[in-house]
Parts: sequence; C-alpha cells; structure tokens
Amino acid sequence: MPIVAHNDLPTFSRLREEGQTILEPNRALQQDIRELHIGLLNMMPDPALAATERQFFRLIGQSNQIAQFYIHPFTLDGLRRSDEARAYIERYYESFETIRAEGLDALIITGANVTGPELADEPFWEPLIEVVEWASEYVCSTLFSCLATHAVLQFAYGQRRRRLAQKRWGVYPHRVFDRSHPLVSNVNTCFDVPHSRYNEISRAQFEAAGLHVLAESAAGVHLAVSADGLRQVFFQGHPEYDTISLLKEYKREVRLFFAAQREEYPPFPEAYFGLQARAILDEYRGRVIAARERGEALPPFPEARIVAGLDNTWHDTAEGVLGNWMGLIYQVTNSDRKLPFMPHVDPHDPLALSWHRDEATYPG
Repeated sequence: MPIVAHNDLPTFSRLREEGQTILEPNRALQQDIRELHIGLLNMMPDPALAATERQFFRLIGQSNQIAQFYIHPFTLDGLRRSDEARAYIERYYESFETIRAEGLDALIITGANVTGPELADEPFWEPLIEVVEWASEYVCSTLFSCLATHAVLQFAYGQRRRRLAQKRWGVYPHRVFDRSHPLVSNVNTCFDVPHSRYNEISRAQFEAAGLHVLAESAAGVHLAVSADGLRQVFFQGHPEYDTISLLKEYKREVRLFFAAQREEYPPFPEAYFGLQARAILDEYRGRVIAARERGEALPPFPEARIVAGLDNTWHDTAEGVLGNWMGLIYQVTNSDRKLPFMPHVDPHDPLALSWHRDEATYPG
C-alpha cells in the first residue's frame, strides 16, 4: 500500500520522483479501502482450464498479504467444451450477465487456443469484444494475457499479430524501460518471464497503437500499458506460469510428435532445462524415436527426474507487478464496484502521470 506524505519531509519528493506512489493527505482521506472484486475471464481449453485458474488465483493471492480479494471466474459461451468441463463451469463459474450486473474493480483475461490464422474467425471473437467494451466503461483496469493481448490489439487498435518463423518458448531476461511507471518502479530492473507463442505484436506495433512499453527482451515486448497508464495492462509473456508449466508443454509436444501430429521432435524451451535435464531428455528422445519406428508404446516421460532441477526465476517479480497493479486500483477505484473510479479521478489520466498520449484511441 502507498505511503502518505503527511509532512514536507524531502524524502517524500525524492521517492515520488523515482516513481514510487506517494499519496497527499487529502487524497488519502478520500480513499475508501475495501475488498477488491476481480474478474477472471478464463478462455483456456479444457485441459488447461483449471490449471490456468489456479495460476492466476495463486498469483493474485500472493501479490498482497493484507488486501482481501474476491475473484470471480467466468468464461465465454461460444467456446467448445466437453461435458465434464461444462459441468465444472456451471457449478463453479459465474455468468457474464451476473458479472456485468454486480460489477468489478479489475478484470484479467487469459489467452485461448486458436484453430486458424484469423482471430476474427474464432468463436471467442465477438463475445470477447463485448466483454472488453463493457470493461472499458465500467472496470477500473483490465489485464490482458498473451492471446488476449493479440486479440485486443487487433480489434481495438488495428494492429494484427505476426507469425514467427518458429515457436518462441522459454524463459527470457527482460529489462524495464520506464521506471517512472508505478507498475515497475520497485521491481528488478532485469527480470525473467516465460514466453510460449507462435505469434507476436512488435514494439513498433505497440507504439503505433499509442501504448507505452514498460518491459522488453530479446523475445519481444512483455509488459505495456494503455496511453492513460492504467485502464489496460498487456502481458505478452506468461508470468503466471508455474515452475513446471513449460515442462508440461514440452511433454505435450513430445506426445504430438509421437502421434505424428508434428513433423519434428520438439526443441528444448530456451534457458529452462539445466545440463542434467537436457541429458536425461536427450536420452529419452532416442527411446521415443525408436519406439515410434518399431510401433511400440510411448515410453514413460521422465518427469520426476526433471522437476527437482527446475528453477523458478520469475514468480517474485510477477508478484511485485501484480501487487503494484492491485495497489494502483485500490487508490482510484470507486467504493461502488459498478463504477470504475472515485469522483475526483480523471479516467483519461487516473494515475496523474501526465505522459499519456492524447492522440491515442481507447476502445469505448
């Protein structure tokens, strides 16, 4: 939570110049601190539905040990679901109609699997636009993850994602480019983030859309915000990933190769497996290829031998960024969850950063 500048101590001014959030006493008195209601639009396919849900719940819960969060998961009706997944959703998830009627302080929208090159042909396209347009008017801030970022950049900003020559996946070091923004003012200047995608939105495209890039790596932009500084937050990486998430993806790719659903044996995710794990998996690769050639069953994946040697080098920073996001929302959101801001807050510059681009368009 932010510090209140209750006197004229010079340290307050110095910290404010460094990008830390320092509240003036009159603004602190206007705050109505309460629980936050956060929506989670989970568009992931059935096998990843519950895992993605747990990842974001965990990240939200660990980002702040004082605040109280009510997380409201929901999904889109147009997505294809198995009977089991549909029963799970009907029992545990809320409807968008309920979400819209009761309101949210913040919204997180996950990625989704796609079936073709054109996002506008996907079943989630129109329902997603409806959710985003509602959130742009009634929700303080929306965080878009990976595919959701690509979709919004296309339908709201006219920036279409571009296909990469090969899948970009692994753990990449990112550098913060603007420490004056309170989302990143107190996190490491260099931090890791996992990526896993076949497409990307380039830095030039983010900037052409009037968005502000905050963190980038050789893998591309990871973190950006809308021109107003808060209403939209964009992730292109996956800071919510568990330590074993990329291992699970690699295991899935091996199975696809064995079933002849991909031509080449999958490469290792970059900067993820250590030398011992690579040696174990190289030996396993030989057994998989031999078994496929002989028409035998797929050998058991040596997951237990790999897990103990995996490192998580991104979660602490992910908690920091999410915690900053929650703190900023606390400072400006209305006590009525149906309204995005307190009366004195400028919705076009809610953080009073004054660097946003006036010419940028914001959906809604």
